Amino acid sequence: MALKKNKNTTKSKIVSAAWRLFYEQGYDDTTIEEIVEASGTSKGSFYHYFEGKDALLESLSFLFDEKYNELVGSMDPDMNSFEKLLFLNRELFGMIENTVSLELLARMYSTQLVTRGNKHLLDTNRTYYRLIRKIAVEGQSRGQISAEYSVNEIVKAYALCERALLYDWCICNGDYSLKGYSAQMLPIFLGRFYSQK
Repeated sequence: MALKKNKNTTKSKIVSAAWRLFYEQGYDDTTIEEIVEASGTSKGSFYHYFEGKDALLESLSFLFDEKYNELVGSMDPDMNSFEKLLFLNRELFGMIENTVSLELLARMYSTQLVTRGNKHLLDTNRTYYRLIRKIAVEGQSRGQISAEYSVNEIVKAYALCERALLYDWCICNGDYSLKGYSAQMLPIFLGRFYSQK
C-alpha cells in the first residue's frame, strides 16, 4: 500500500508543479526539464506517468481530484448536503480562477471534445464523482436532497452544471468571476434537488 501511495505522491508532485509552471510562465514556455526540477522528481518518473508535455493536459482532472481530497477534510460536518455541494464548487472554482490558465482550461476541454479514447472528465471512478455521489446519497437519507430523482441523475446534473459554467467562462475569456457567478447560478440550476424538510 505504501508503494501505491508513493507512486500517487510522485504523480501528484509532477502534476502540481507542471500546472503551477503553466500558470506562471505559460504552457509553451515550460519545459519538461523545468517540470522535473520543480517537482523534485526525475525524468524517468515523468515519462513513467506521461508520454510528453501534451499528456499533462489530461492531468487537470487529477489536479481537481487532489483539490477535492483536500476539501473533504476541511468541510464543516454541520453543513447540510446541498451546502456541501455548493462549498465544493465554490472552493474548486476559486482554485481554477486563481491557478489555472484560461487558455489551458479551454485547450483541455477542446481535447475532450475530439478524443476518441477515454474522456477523463467523464470517468465516474474519479474522486470527483465518488464524492458527489456520496454527498447525494447522504443528502437523500437525511431528507436534504430530494428523493424524487436518482442519485445518478443528481450527480449528472451537478457535473453538467459545472461543465456549463466552466465552458461559458472559457468562451467569455474569463471576463467575470467564475467563483462569483457560479455562487449565484449553481443554487438556481440545482434548486429543484434541494429538499427543505
